[in-house]
Amino acid sequence: MPAEVPHASVRPPSPAGSWAGRPAGVPAGIPPPSVPLSFLAASALGLVACGAVLVWSRAAAVSDPTADPVVAAAHFGMLATLSMGVLGALHQFTPVVTQRALRSVRLARATFLAWLAAAWLLPSGIAVEQEWLVEAGGGLAALAISLLVVNLWAPLSARGKGAPVTGLRFAVAGFALTACFGVVYVADRSGNWFDLTGHVVLAHAVVGLFAWLGLAYVSVAEKLWPMFFLAHIPGRHRAGQMAVRAVPAGVVLLSPGLLTGLPWLAWAGTAVLATGLGAHLFSLLAHIRHRRRKADLHLVFVITSAAWLLAGAGLALAAGLVMPRHQHLGSALAAAAVTAFAGWLLEALIGHAHKVVPFIVWSALRGRGIATTQAGRPLGFADLYNHYLAAAVYALLTAAIGALCTGFGASLPGAIAVGGMLLSAAAVMVAANLSITPLRMLHRAGAAQAGGNGPPRAR
Repeated sequence: MPAEVPHASVRPPSPAGSWAGRPAGVPAGIPPPSVPLSFLAASALGLVACGAVLVWSRAAAVSDPTADPVVAAAHFGMLATLSMGVLGALHQFTPVVTQRALRSVRLARATFLAWLAAAWLLPSGIAVEQEWLVEAGGGLAALAISLLVVNLWAPLSARGKGAPVTGLRFAVAGFALTACFGVVYVADRSGNWFDLTGHVVLAHAVVGLFAWLGLAYVSVAEKLWPMFFLAHIPGRHRAGQMAVRAVPAGVVLLSPGLLTGLPWLAWAGTAVLATGLGAHLFSLLAHIRHRRRKADLHLVFVITSAAWLLAGAGLALAAGLVMPRHQHLGSALAAAAVTAFAGWLLEALIGHAHKVVPFIVWSALRGRGIATTQAGRPLGFADLYNHYLAAAVYALLTAAIGALCTGFGASLPGAIAVGGMLLSAAAVMVAANLSITPLRMLHRAGAAQAGGNGPPRAR
């Protein structure tokens, strides 16, 4: 079995994780491949929509980064793309890091359907100014989060599982808090009860970006990096534990500081959050230093992701210093900072997808009896996608994030449009690249079996 299989040991068979054709060596607690792959496929579709809406909203983004068309694009990015992908990762890796199965695969599928509907209805309603769509999306989002909490409660209640489990507990709590914050928006759009100025919108973005999405990545990365880098850090590694505790603590201070307009509280939260994110980067450097796997595209994705995190920090600092004197420039820099932070997560999500999706698909193919390539070699993860196309995805994605940061920060609608088109192109390419080869293998295997030739050889 390839060395990077991310599930060394999970507890004995459980009905919650059972699926037909499970190959030997895949623990019983791991859910069927269709569960995480559904979320990840929908995430690619959400990125296509995000890019398209960014092109449509480019003029509004220059005049007012908090205008409805821009908010719609942001929600396609945060809900339909990043949150969708992170939810798929949670359903796959929570049983891995806790060694406990999900409560129910049916709950996982219900969560997917509810979140899929919410992630499209809510931003679509904002874009076309149909409040009933926004309200329906908000209700379905609340349902999806409730189902997620019920499904993950048992595995995340495990004790003594280290930084990944600690971080995932806080991340799920942050997910719920983000949704509660969103309820305020839905209520305001119907009744104008609140003053949703730019700093209030930014307070919401901080919770979603860092207490939910960022913290989920920081937590799961502490499990993925040792496996994908083949890295063992000697001695006690405290950076991961510091990161998963300081990031939510910083958000608890920063978001209320932005919300209430208390600069001292916001700056205190910024310092704590920066400490947590710095510990995350220090952990990454330690894993890279001790890696035993040679440099590859996955490493390039991860390093570039970290660079966007640093760029976002620089832009956010500039926005905070400029805002009191130049409101529009400060708002533009804040929008660019949010874009860079989203780029940190998006680059990491797509980079890790080139490792995670082949692993999941490999398990599914083995379950169908497909164990070798068409050339007769043992089937490996690297055989399941085209590496030149993966490099093209990296180039498109990185250029897209750069164009969007430039477009928002310098108020250039053309750059925003280019960034949106590149995002959509990257999404289509990565979805095609990670699916076409496995589908061809399944088709050839099915044709061989239908022809009565016995077990398929191109396996």
